[in-house]
Amino acid sequence: MAGYFSNHSQPRLPATTTSTQTTTTQTTISTSGRARAPSSRHFSTSISGSGDEKLSAKDKGSGNGMSNGTAGVHPLRTTWVFWYRQQRAPGNKITNYEEGIKKVAEFGSVESFWSLWTHLNFPSSLLPTTDYLLFHKGVRRPVWEDPLNLSGGKWIIRLRKGIADRIWEDLVLAVIGDQFADCDVESSGDGADGEHTPASEWPQICGCTISVRQNEDIVTVWNRVEGDAKLKDKINQTIRRVLNLPATTHMEYKSNNDSMQDKSSFRVAAPGEKDRTPLS
Repeated sequence: MAGYFSNHSQPRLPATTTSTQTTTTQTTISTSGRARAPSSRHFSTSISGSGDEKLSAKDKGSGNGMSNGTAGVHPLRTTWVFWYRQQRAPGNKITNYEEGIKKVAEFGSVESFWSLWTHLNFPSSLLPTTDYLLFHKGVRRPVWEDPLNLSGGKWIIRLRKGIADRIWEDLVLAVIGDQFADCDVESSGDGADGEHTPASEWPQICGCTISVRQNEDIVTVWNRVEGDAKLKDKINQTIRRVLNLPATTHMEYKSNNDSMQDKSSFRVAAPGEKDRTPLS
């Protein structure tokens, strides 16, 4: 696993105006004007258990994450799990996709996220073929067949080499920082008895991935409900907004059912095909 971690303890990317905000504490997760949380040199001591550290009753009551002048823990609305897919040499394809997926850690607070993030290597430093995967804890395994992924699908954005680091960080911050909260289904409709049926406890966005390939990098955003056209369009627009994508950026949507049928996460782009984002 050494190839996936580093001892970074300072911000690793240029300052940006991108920021995300947690719903519970209204605490901003930002890469501008603020140093990242101090990180331990030992990965295991920074991320242990669920990463969802407990707030004292006084901290919860105050709502500002402070107690007696000491910084408290700022919980995220959802606990998230970070995975990676093992590298494989060309021509040495793993028969079972799940065999190559390894769990790194889970986190449930702003502090535990930064403790993990500052030790992860950039996508640009990873060798093809490698995947980073981030899914909320309700998804037991980051695969098509998982019960929460089964009825959904994913948006696919192909990137030219050299621009994935910033796009990936912006996307992760947007996903865990509730920038897609407006896309959550408020209700699943009325039941047979006419009573209002509550929505699932899990967010509409199941997770996101980045796939490092030889000639391109591919970012995906997974959602839970594939059949709602209006909801899909809203998520599409949110992705474009949080990533500041040009209007000409091509985004493909593929249902997980289609992926299971053709056993492919995304179609193979033809040589020279111009569907990659024009970001510089």
